[in-house]
Amino acid sequence: MRSEFFYFTVAVALFLAFFSGCVETGTNGSDALSDSQAQVKASADSLFNTGMSESVSGNCRGALAGFDEAMSLYKSIGLKEEALMAKNQGLIASRTILEYSLNETEAKVMLREKVSGITDSEIDDWLLNSAQKIVSDGETFYYGETAANYLYANYELLQKEDIIDFDYVTREVFSGRMPDSDSAYFNPVYYRGTEKCVIPGEVFTGKGIVKVWFPLPLETESQNDVSVSNFSYEEYIVYGPITEGQIGYVYYEIPAEKIEGDLVLTADIGFKSYEQGFYVDPDMVLTYNTTDPEYILYTASARDIEITDEIKAKALEIIGDEKNPYLQAVMIYSHIIETYPYSHVPHLSLDTAEPKVAESTYMFNTGHGDCGTQSMLFSAMCRSLGIPARATGGYQMILQETPGTHFWAEYYIEGYGWIPCDPTVAEVADWVDITGDERARYKEYFAHNLDNSRFVIQKDVDAEMTPAIPEDAVVLRLVRQNPAVIYDESDEDVDLIAEMGFMVDLKADLP
Repeated sequence: MRSEFFYFTVAVALFLAFFSGCVETGTNGSDALSDSQAQVKASADSLFNTGMSESVSGNCRGALAGFDEAMSLYKSIGLKEEALMAKNQGLIASRTILEYSLNETEAKVMLREKVSGITDSEIDDWLLNSAQKIVSDGETFYYGETAANYLYANYELLQKEDIIDFDYVTREVFSGRMPDSDSAYFNPVYYRGTEKCVIPGEVFTGKGIVKVWFPLPLETESQNDVSVSNFSYEEYIVYGPITEGQIGYVYYEIPAEKIEGDLVLTADIGFKSYEQGFYVDPDMVLTYNTTDPEYILYTASARDIEITDEIKAKALEIIGDEKNPYLQAVMIYSHIIETYPYSHVPHLSLDTAEPKVAESTYMFNTGHGDCGTQSMLFSAMCRSLGIPARATGGYQMILQETPGTHFWAEYYIEGYGWIPCDPTVAEVADWVDITGDERARYKEYFAHNLDNSRFVIQKDVDAEMTPAIPEDAVVLRLVRQNPAVIYDESDEDVDLIAEMGFMVDLKADLP
């Protein structure tokens, strides 16, 4: 049976053959190329093909060099579409280089600096057997967060560091509050604040259109009274603001010539967030309506919540003879938090890699997972059993007052609704020195409850927007915790620059 790599290689070969022979005139409406321009184009085509070949071989640095040179040559003769294609392929390579930034020597130095008392044999074992790494350009490169991930995998070391104010984290969990009515939503907190994105003015050329998908709070079962106002560049809003449905956002198309200095996008936001408390009687769980469109949506395999034969087999192994969907979901939650210690994940390169590997499958295969992959693998396992599930994204303020990007999960139980669980925040209990009873109580809470320190932007990963992000754009697709930005006139990774320039400031108005 031929591998996915074989089919990808064949596809690339066909693409190269097509690309190298299809253009004898400018593809932007220009006249036929002169002899000298045709020679430049031939050189650019060769460099582009070299870049693609290096990409297939996993050589990111060689690929980037080929694409950068090809882009410059295409631009010199006015072939904008070809230049953009080379630029985007170069961005894919550069994102991988950015994440897998450490050679072996550098990785060892970082481990010694960040992990007190680590031995050479422990370093060698970690780098050989556990660290996330790639082989590129004849050398092994390690994920830049490899030292942090070592600490998460050996959480007894974190317990000595006192990195978490556990009393602050458990202010909701150990409060003893319970729903005072039939509703599972109680103890609301109203948040008001501002979202702000700053993109330095030097990335703009004064030409073209800056396209921005800007995140906003979403009306959900646990978050309502959403307000959005005071948008900057409001005259260039093309679609939205959208605060209902699957994902909250507003879409801009801003002429670069209208930007003076830095591009500063802001919006005032407000919403009410509820604590959630679900206390399920398994005998009261009803049968699913399997023809309901929402049931079909949230039990289907998706781009980053993928149902594979292996994942389904593991889910069946976990639940054994249990038939109740609520108890099945709790068993899967327990498996996730006990099997997959938290770790950072190279989302940028994972999102652009070919052939595509779903985030849920990546975690299942590697054992590495952060809040996103943990929630997505939980959802994939639930979906494989016919339990509707989704990975919900936005921000959390439970670990610290400053909002931090986060994903958690929800699973649907007929007769009760969407029940939250947070495998990642549950694992925080392993990072602190507390009693076994406290740890068990804390983890049990996040199996079917959630604090009110949340800011929801999307109900599920890969939620669709209008207009959709173009297929050939280099943008982190699965999340909208940060703006997605496309500006084809710049050679910079403007989307990544926007991510680094985005901030959320929220204040809670307590009752």
